[in-house]
Amino acid sequence: MQIIIVGAGKMGFAVANSLINEGHNVTVIDNNESVVDRGENTMDALFIRGNGVRVDVLKEANVENADIVIATTAGDEINMLVCLTAKKLGAQYAIARIRDPEYLESLSFLQKEMFMDYVINPERSTAREVSRMLRFPFVSGVETFARGRVEMVDFRAAEGDGIAGVALKDIYKNRKNLPQVLFCTVERDGEAIIPKGDFVIQPGDRVYVAGDVNTITAFFRAIGKGVSAIRSVMMLGGGRLSFYLAQILQNMHIKVNMIEIQPEKARTLSEMLPNVNIIQGDGTDQELLESEGLTDMDAFITLSNRDEENLMTGLYAVHRGVKRVIVKSSRENYSSIMKNMGLDSIVSTLNVAVNNILRTVRTRSSRSSAAVVRMYRLVNGKAEALEFLADNKMPFIHVPLKELNIDKDCLIAVIVRGNKVLVPFGNDTIESGDSVVIISKRTGISTLDEVIHLR
Repeated sequence: MQIIIVGAGKMGFAVANSLINEGHNVTVIDNNESVVDRGENTMDALFIRGNGVRVDVLKEANVENADIVIATTAGDEINMLVCLTAKKLGAQYAIARIRDPEYLESLSFLQKEMFMDYVINPERSTAREVSRMLRFPFVSGVETFARGRVEMVDFRAAEGDGIAGVALKDIYKNRKNLPQVLFCTVERDGEAIIPKGDFVIQPGDRVYVAGDVNTITAFFRAIGKGVSAIRSVMMLGGGRLSFYLAQILQNMHIKVNMIEIQPEKARTLSEMLPNVNIIQGDGTDQELLESEGLTDMDAFITLSNRDEENLMTGLYAVHRGVKRVIVKSSRENYSSIMKNMGLDSIVSTLNVAVNNILRTVRTRSSRSSAAVVRMYRLVNGKAEALEFLADNKMPFIHVPLKELNIDKDCLIAVIVRGNKVLVPFGNDTIESGDSVVIISKRTGISTLDEVIHLR
């Protein structure tokens, strides 16, 4: 596909790299000369220096033949104008990053009037992810599929939890009353493994399991990883992500304390979030944290714009015994360092944005009813979890899974039929209307029939 990206910041570069790796022709527009020079030297894409709103610049990028235009500049208004101009000039599809809470109420109207086909708000999406993570004090991520009916949760296996040191095929034989989830992926030494029945989980492995919400919760209780209620949260940083998260947590009846260093921003947040305790001060100051009751909090979440601040304050909270610590990081190379230091729960607005955009691009590129509906990258992008909607045009409908050829690097994790969530076995079938979740070590999959074939 011919794809134009306007704005070559962190998000623009990350999206461009991912799309190039999936075989798309990418053109990047940015008005910063040094950014353009760096891109030309490091990336297999066409770079154009200029203002992405200008007609002549978009025409130079061949916008009239563009399949997708993605506006990722720092300005919401600029991104809207890019989409409007690009669609008027002939682009087929337009994606805009819109982050300001001021646009929330009027977003549907703006999306229609400004010809934006898809809007992404990374901070708001990440806030939802963090709110899900708070349910389990021991997990580093919770992803949802089939409109929330299925969850995929990853946790670190430990001695004494009943699954470490046991072959997968024997786990349920030995414990017949253990709620049945699917073991989807295992991360070991930085590598992604799709486990078979003879695979033995070792202490320290990061394990991804999937199932319906109630079964997942019961499974963790059964292996001794209790689910505790979060009643109070302290957040570092008063940016957009903190604002969206505070709104969600208030609706969950969780007490929120937010620390913001800038006086003017703290005053504004106090007006916008009257039921949140806004504390104006330096959240990296240990004396301030202690005086505001850090050790009494059920969770501490670091959401400042500086990864170093998030890392250090997160480590301090772990040291002080806070049972749930979640750290925001914008750099993937920091993730392994943080995990080695005991910070397993890491969120990234950049990863959320890239995942959403890649899913949308794959859906557009397939032009098929079997296109990917939802996608998450696992193990630092070395595996993917993908959701598809099956229909009666697919040749493998009604055929038992044991009679199908399934890509050796893929696993059918869950089938959702109506309100019923199935962990599939060989005699199970895929039926029209099913939501099918697969795990794949092969990236770039756009349709379900790339994975499943008749023999």
